Amino acid sequence: MSLVDIERLRKIAEIEFSDIVKEAFIPDMNELRIILTDGSFLDIWFSLKLSGRYSYHWERRRISGKIFRHDNAPHKNWQSLATFPRHFHDGSEKKAAESFISEDPAMALREFLLFVRGKMTDSTDTS
Repeated sequence: MSLVDIERLRKIAEIEFSDIVKEAFIPDMNELRIILTDGSFLDIWFSLKLSGRYSYHWERRRISGKIFRHDNAPHKNWQSLATFPRHFHDGSEKKAAESFISEDPAMALREFLLFVRGKMTDSTDTS
């Protein structure tokens, strides 16, 4: 079992991304939920059973019908991706691309929140 410093991640979200983060809380070990100012949320999860397994999921289905998620579950559908098992769901569960998110949880959270901030502040983007 590998524990991640979830409290550190919570602080990164609330302090460094206070312009888009309404609140962040820890619902369980190795989990973080981040509520965003637009009403959407992120769930960050690190497996307690499978070392190195993670998911950075931005839930926007109620707002735009879309999800965005970096994860490394070894789904057979994504075997052709150069970064397999790492992949990025770009708007849909059924669509995935290569994922280059950092292996370091703090850096990965920052990278993902920068992506989220960009999507939220792009007035031409309705996703």
